[in-house]
Amino acid sequence: MRRVGNTAMAAVTAAALLSGAWLLRNGSETHAPPQPTAAEAHSGPSDPRSAPPLPPSPPDRIRIPSLRVDAPLMGLRLTGAGSLDVPPAREKNLAGWYEAGTTPGETGTAIVAGHVDNADGPAVFYGLGAAKKGAVIEVARRDGTVALFSVDAVEVYDARDFPDEKVYGAARRPELRVITCGGGFSPGTGYQGNVVVFAHLTGSR
Repeated sequence: MRRVGNTAMAAVTAAALLSGAWLLRNGSETHAPPQPTAAEAHSGPSDPRSAPPLPPSPPDRIRIPSLRVDAPLMGLRLTGAGSLDVPPAREKNLAGWYEAGTTPGETGTAIVAGHVDNADGPAVFYGLGAAKKGAVIEVARRDGTVALFSVDAVEVYDARDFPDEKVYGAARRPELRVITCGGGFSPGTGYQGNVVVFAHLTGSR
């Protein structure tokens, strides 16, 4: 896990979130999760337009209909080492959000993270690498609103070259990052990087 920097944004790496326990137990990469293609990467300046920001409200649930993701969200805090904690690995359909940061829908960069797998098989964000540009992400919030985000890009980064500022830097509009593991896989150390979905607010209901 990366330590929180001066921007007070917690960064997540493959080390704790994304150990590849299922692949390790199976001793094979046959069932490796999908990885983003070059077609889904950033291809130019992002569209600055966005729906008006929502007032702060904690999120309770995340849905990505195209990936059949429908999962509750728990608040994540920092560990004693200054890195972001993770959801319990045994809870395969549970994701978390950084509750000391931006809430999804308000101006800024909101962070959601979850496991790709656990010892029993695929977990909540197993299919995240298959997300496509334009896909809808829904975040149900405690105030009764649902923040609607559109995917701008899906990229995978090696843990040694993780672009902290690009992923966690402050945004002038409501943005969302959804993070899980990705990249190469080593039986000894697990996944070598992270899949990151970049999205921005396009509406609410």
